[in-house]
Amino acid sequence: MITSSSNAKVKFVRRLQADRRFRNQEKQYVVEGTRWLRELVAMARLPELLFYTERWLETAVHAHILQQLNSLGQFTALPVSEVVMQAMSDTSTPPGILAVLPMQPRPLPPTPTLLLVLDAINTPGNLGTMLRTAGAAGVDGVLLGPNCVDLYNPKVVRGSMGAHLRLPIHSQTWAEIAATVQGLQVWVATVEADRVYTAVNWTQPSAIIIGSEAAGAGDEARQVATHPVTIPMHSQTESLNAAVAAGVLLFEAARQRRIA
Repeated sequence: MITSSSNAKVKFVRRLQADRRFRNQEKQYVVEGTRWLRELVAMARLPELLFYTERWLETAVHAHILQQLNSLGQFTALPVSEVVMQAMSDTSTPPGILAVLPMQPRPLPPTPTLLLVLDAINTPGNLGTMLRTAGAAGVDGVLLGPNCVDLYNPKVVRGSMGAHLRLPIHSQTWAEIAATVQGLQVWVATVEADRVYTAVNWTQPSAIIIGSEAAGAGDEARQVATHPVTIPMHSQTESLNAAVAAGVLLFEAARQRRIA
């Protein structure tokens, strides 16, 4: 059992949690919690490293999940003390299980029918929620513009609830995004638009661009878009939270597609 926070592997995990450049250099990121272990089993993905506490392993369900993961192949699983888990965790109350995963984004489908494109979403909680929502709404993939917060930020990973494994998520330049969405109707959410989101035919191959709450979509994003769309709001409300706006639009698209 690892009992020292000075252990080299512990220091490695702590640096992955704290340092974006180091994460990108190592092409690895950290996930925490039993839910992620279930996701790994469901997706038949192995971690690079796995750390657990004895208290976590005492639960029969947890032991069974770890056994399922072990049946998929070989990886390094190490018991650690509660103090060491606390040192590695990005949360105030560590869940008792932590894994290091390789950055292996799923490929986009060759002919996507619904994409979410994000511009300058710089709040980790918002991005994590958007990824979780996109997965629930059945999008084919998510594209992150150049000014978005780091996809592998611990708060983004925690908020995504496994979307990193289930969804194709790719950071692209606006030139790359323009090429990816070519052939789709590209809607940009804005308060100035005349077209209401419920009046759009979302059964057609589409992309939805959501910008930041402070400034909305930027000029480069608007140049990629083919149509503006708005969500009507009551009274003097100026704007919606970006993650809420994404949810409203994506689930209207999902509703229309389900009916069709």
